[in-house]
Amino acid sequence: MMSGQHRQQETVQPALPRNLAARSIGALLSVAISVIHVIDQGGFPGSVTPPYVGILFYVLEFAGIVTAILLLAGFVGLGWFLALGISAGPLVCYLFSRGTGLPGYGDDIGNWLEPLGILSLVVEAGLFVLAAAMLKSLVRPGKVRTAGG
Repeated sequence: MMSGQHRQQETVQPALPRNLAARSIGALLSVAISVIHVIDQGGFPGSVTPPYVGILFYVLEFAGIVTAILLLAGFVGLGWFLALGISAGPLVCYLFSRGTGLPGYGDDIGNWLEPLGILSLVVEAGLFVLAAAMLKSLVRPGKVRTAGG
């Protein structure tokens, strides 16, 4: 200890027990995003054209499972960061695919009220809000938590 200065020792709890409920909900929502998109593409391997849309579906579905595993395993920083991506990406694509359409993919233009699309929006928005809140709780002014969640 240096003279005149006192250092506070911060206890960092293991990641597994901390925020288990939030991480479990995040994992469930991540898997739900994957399942919704497998259903939307007509099962696995599915038949979505143009090919780049099908590839985006596969990447999203894989990332959803990886995100769930990371959250449940306690890798919260990376898990919540990926959760932002797997929720925001499909939300943006939904808006473009229903609005102006995506390049070479105009099948869903104007199809705003498709039940599976609405369910997808609700799940993705829920995960986005949860992930943003959890990431905010990890980063505090002047402090960055390296473990915990």
